[in-house]
Amino acid sequence: MDKVDKTEAQWRAELGPERYRVCRQGGTEPPFSGAYCHTKAPGTYRCAACGQPLFAAETKYDSGSGWPSFFTAIGDDRVVERVDRSHGMVRTEVLCSRCDSHLGHVFPDGPPPTGRRFCINSLALALQPEEEQG
Repeated sequence: MDKVDKTEAQWRAELGPERYRVCRQGGTEPPFSGAYCHTKAPGTYRCAACGQPLFAAETKYDSGSGWPSFFTAIGDDRVVERVDRSHGMVRTEVLCSRCDSHLGHVFPDGPPPTGRRFCINSLALALQPEEEQG
């Protein structure tokens, strides 16, 4: 997929204030508050900003963290990881590879087979239900 290149004014207008704060400014929604925290529906989780498929519902699990958690992305080319030194700690930030939107963070304490926990903000996701996939 081609990279999405928009001005911050365009992103702000398209995403609305809360989604813009998370996706474009690296914000975080409060734990257990997101629309997808407890969702078990089959489908594909897409980037809420650009629509790129990111995570399959089959890889979602209940980590107890308060955010939707996945043990792997659909493909290594779907997300970009970078060091995040904010808030006095070192974490690995996860961004959409197509539009550079902040998704959340990944941690090395997930379940098999990957041992990874992609802890993702619901506001950064849009679930495409299985029945709507062609």
